[in-house]
Amino acid sequence: MSQGKKEASEAEKVDKPVLTDWRPEDEEFWEAHGKRIASRNLWISIPSLLLAFCVWLVWSMVATRLNGIGFDFTTNELFWLTALPGLSGATLRIFYSFMVPIFGGRRWTAISTLSLAIPAVWMGLAVQDPTTTFTEFALIGILCGFGGGNFASSMANISFFYPKAQLGTALGLNAGLGNLGVSVMQFTVPIVIGYAIFGALGGDPVTLQADGGTREIYLQNAGYIWVPFILLFAVAAWIWMNDIASAKASFKDQAVIFRRKHQWLMSWLYIATFGSFIGYSAGFPLLIANQFPAVDGVQYAFLGPMVGALIRPVGGWMADKLGGASVTFWNFVVMIAAVFGVIYFLPLGDSAGSFWGFFAMFMVLFVTTGIGNGSTFRMIPVIFRTQHERWSAGKGGQAEQEAVRNANKESAATLGFSSALAAYGAFIIPKAYGTSISLTGGPAMALYGFIAFYLTCLAVTWWFYYRKNAEVPC
Repeated sequence: MSQGKKEASEAEKVDKPVLTDWRPEDEEFWEAHGKRIASRNLWISIPSLLLAFCVWLVWSMVATRLNGIGFDFTTNELFWLTALPGLSGATLRIFYSFMVPIFGGRRWTAISTLSLAIPAVWMGLAVQDPTTTFTEFALIGILCGFGGGNFASSMANISFFYPKAQLGTALGLNAGLGNLGVSVMQFTVPIVIGYAIFGALGGDPVTLQADGGTREIYLQNAGYIWVPFILLFAVAAWIWMNDIASAKASFKDQAVIFRRKHQWLMSWLYIATFGSFIGYSAGFPLLIANQFPAVDGVQYAFLGPMVGALIRPVGGWMADKLGGASVTFWNFVVMIAAVFGVIYFLPLGDSAGSFWGFFAMFMVLFVTTGIGNGSTFRMIPVIFRTQHERWSAGKGGQAEQEAVRNANKESAATLGFSSALAAYGAFIIPKAYGTSISLTGGPAMALYGFIAFYLTCLAVTWWFYYRKNAEVPC
C-alpha cells in the first residue's frame, strides 16, 4: 500500500461520525488527524450558531416597527417583546448545557439548528395578520429563545475538540463569530424587508407609517430570510460534524458541577460579560429610539453587537497569551468607566444629551463585553483542569488521565450552564430599561445598578483568580 493510501486509510478510521479515539492533547495525533477534524466541526458550528443568534434577537428589530404597521403596543410591551426571547433562551440553556454529552454534538447541533425554523416561519405569518394579539407575539418571542439555547450546547461541544492551549482561541471564534449573528441580523433586516425577496410565496407587503410618510415593507422577511440557511446548516451538521464517544456522560455525571464553587463564581463573572453583551444588544435599538427620538437608531444599532462579537476572539487570544484573570480584571475596570460615560451623555432635564457621546461610550462598552466574553470562557477550562490535576497529583498515570476526562466534562458543563445564567441578561437589561424609564423617566437607574454589579465581579476576579496567592490563578 502506498504511503498516501495508508494515510488516507488511517484518517478514515479516525474520522467517523462517532469518534472513538480522540486525543487532542497528544501532539502527534493532533497534527495528523485532530486539527483537521476539529476545524471542520468548528467551521460548521460557527454559522449554525450565527443563525441561532439571528433568530434569538430578531425581535430587537421587529418590535421597533410593529406600531408603525398598525399594531398598538405600549413602550413597556415592546420592551417585553424584546426581553422575552432572552428569558426563554436563558432557561433553555440550562437544559441545552447538558445535551451534547447525552445526545452527541453532531446530532444535537443538527436538531437544535433545525428548530430555529419554527419561530422564524411563525413570525413571518404573524406580522402579516393585523389581528395578531400581543399574546401570540409573546409566544413567538418565547420560541425565538431556541436560538439562545443553542449557544450553551455549541460552546460545550467545541470545548471537547481542542487542546487546552488553543481553547481560548477556538471558543472565542465560535462564540465571537456566532455572536456576530446579532449584528448580521440588525444589519440585514432593514434591507430585506424592503423587497419582495420570496415573491408571491412570501406574502403581500404591509404599510409602514414612519417619518411623516408611508411606505410598503415586507416585515415577514425578518423571519423568512433565515429559513433557507437554517435548513442548509442543519443538514451540514448532520453529515459532516462528529460525536465524541469519550464525551458521553449522563446528566448525573455532569451535575457534579453544582457542587463546584468555581462553577458558581465563573457563572457570576460570565453574567457580567456575555449577559451584558446580549442584553445591551437586545435593548440598544429601542433605547436609542426612546432617548434620542430624532435619531434613526436602527441604522446604527448593528454596530454595537458587531464590534462586541468581532473582538471576542481577541479576548480569547489575549487570555491565552496574558492569562484570563488579568484580562478579565482590567476589562471590568474599563466596563465600569464606560457605563459612567453612557450615563454622562444621556438626556437629563433641560439637557438634550449627546447622541454621539452616548454612542461612543456604548461602543467601548460593547468592546469590553466581547473581550470579557473571550477571557472568562478561557478561564473556565483552565480552572477545572488545574483543580483536577491537583486532586490527582501523585496517584499514578491512570488517575491523571481520569482527571483530564473529568475536567473536560465538568468544564464543558460549566461553559454551558454559565452561559445559561448569563443569557438572562437578554431579558434583564431591556426589562430594566423599561422599568427604569417607567419609574424615573430615564434609564440611568438601571445603569447605576449595572455598575454596582460590575464592582462585585471586579472583587471576585481579584480575590479568587488574579491577586498574589489567589486560590486558582489562571
